[in-house]
Parts: sequence; structure tokens; C-alpha cells
Amino acid sequence: MTKAIRIHQNGGPEVLSYDDIDVSAPKDTEIQIRMKAIGLNFIDCYMRSGLYPIANFPSVLGKEGAGIVEAVGKDVSEFKVGQRVCVGIANGCYAELANFDQHHVLALPDEIEFETAAAMMLKGMTAHFLLRRIYKVGPEDTILFHAAAGGVGSIATQWAKSLGTTVIGTVGSKEKAELAKSQGCDYPILYRDENFTEKVREITKGEGVPVVYDSIGAATFEGSIDCLRPMGTMVTFGNATGPVPPFSPALLAQKGSLFITRPTLMNYVAKREDLLWAANDLFDVVKSGAVKIKINQKYDLKDTAQAHRDLEERKTSGSTILIP
Repeated sequence: MTKAIRIHQNGGPEVLSYDDIDVSAPKDTEIQIRMKAIGLNFIDCYMRSGLYPIANFPSVLGKEGAGIVEAVGKDVSEFKVGQRVCVGIANGCYAELANFDQHHVLALPDEIEFETAAAMMLKGMTAHFLLRRIYKVGPEDTILFHAAAGGVGSIATQWAKSLGTTVIGTVGSKEKAELAKSQGCDYPILYRDENFTEKVREITKGEGVPVVYDSIGAATFEGSIDCLRPMGTMVTFGNATGPVPPFSPALLAQKGSLFITRPTLMNYVAKREDLLWAANDLFDVVKSGAVKIKINQKYDLKDTAQAHRDLEERKTSGSTILIP
């Protein structure tokens, strides 16, 4: 028997259950990992609440983590028992021991610690596809990134700065503004005290930005659209305040022939070569020091419900990890 956090139904943090489970031997293409550290992400909350449907209950949540290979299936040749590994897009990480298909598993470089890997894989590969694929930022760009002091925002801000980009970021407190600024955010905006749309227009001298990265959802969508310059790109990649309400495509024409996308990392790393590209780019910027992973909260695995509460109540910054 081993311990895992499962949900038996959708709901609030109270539905997270610290259960004893049996873990079978890995199937032919699976790798069994003894988890050393596990990442916490908003997508975990979306799946717990039912915003993102789950096919079967009970279900172990968790998308990212790092640990040591304990066993491998007979068709696995790339990994071996005792190897340091991590996962970034696999279900079932909220556990002491878990099986994952080899497609989702990555060799962890010796320079990167387990806790760092658990705090960065899903968030860091998300930053990669946002900044390097959906809209390829460069030194000529000024961008708006919401939740700049959060898990994805902290990584993306540093990564964008390493590419010479000017970063405007929204944050929820003076403390988070200082944190964002220390990580390269040129213009932190306290969205509770200031109209972020007006501030963006002021900073860009009325021009607007070429791209907005928005994981907040309903509360910021309309204002984000108004931050864009003509032919700008709206990237809505999260729903922290609820899903974006329905709107007419004519709005995009009225606001300047805008583009909008609602991407998910899973599509961008569905091919093994794309997963390796994203992960290796992430490993490189972390090993070089261009991106530093800030682990500002740690919880025991048994306290995952409290971690979810704190995340949803905006009490966290940077990355949060769970320790089995």
C-alpha cells in the first residue's frame, strides 16, 4: 500500500482524500516512479472542481513531479531503475508511488534538484509554448502577462526578459509587485488598485501591446482585449476567476482585427519530439541561471487540501510543491 491524494467526487478542497492505494506493476510501456516532490497547479483545482471533467472516480490528481525510477515495463528501453526522472503533463502525480507511460517521462539533468523539477515542468513548458510558439517574443516587444508573480508568470517573466522583451505584469499586492519586479517585470500593475488597461495604454503611449497572456479568465478578458494594438494576439490559457463569457467574433474586428487563441500545453507536446524540445529548452534556461525557480510554499502531501485553498485564495506566489 502507498499513499495518494484522490477525489471521489468533484467539489471544493474538502473532497481531496488522503488514501491508501495499491500500485500495480508497470505495464509494458510504463515507468514506476517513487515521487520525491510534486508540483501544484491551477489545473489541479479545475479538475477537482469539475471545470475540467474527469472520466473516472476515484482519481489521483497532479500533473507534474519528480522522483526515481523504481520499475520499468518490458518495452521500456530509454529509462532504467534508479534513474532520476520527472514528468510535466501526466495525470496521477499526487502520490508516493505511481506509474506513467514512458511518453510523459523525462530524464532529469543532474544539475536540477527534484524539488526544482517538480516546481517547474508543467509551468515552465507552458511558458515555453506561450513565449516561443504561440507568439514568439523578442527584444522589440512589450507584452502584458497577467499574474506575473504566480507559478507560470514568475517563469515566463524571467524567460521573456532573457530574450530582451519588456514585460508589463499584473499582480495582486505590493509584496507580489516587488517579487515580480525582482524577477524582471518592468512594470508591475496592482490590478486591485489600478485600471490595468489604462496603465498599459499609458506605458505603451497609447499603442497597446502585441500580445496578452491571460490565465485569469472572466475578470480580465474584456480589459485584456482593450490592451491590444491592432492585429494583436489574445492568449487566454486559464480560468482562475472562471471561464471567459461568450462573445461575438465581430468583437475582434471591432477592436482592430485581433487574433485570439485558447491553447493547452497537451496539444503542443503531444509528439515526443515537441515534448523533448520544450523540456530541453526549459532545462537550458534553468541551468544557465536565466530563469530561477522560486519555490515559495511547501506542503506535506497529506495537507494538499490546504495547499489548494491557499492557491485559490491568492495566498501563494511563485511555485508551490507537495512533499510525499
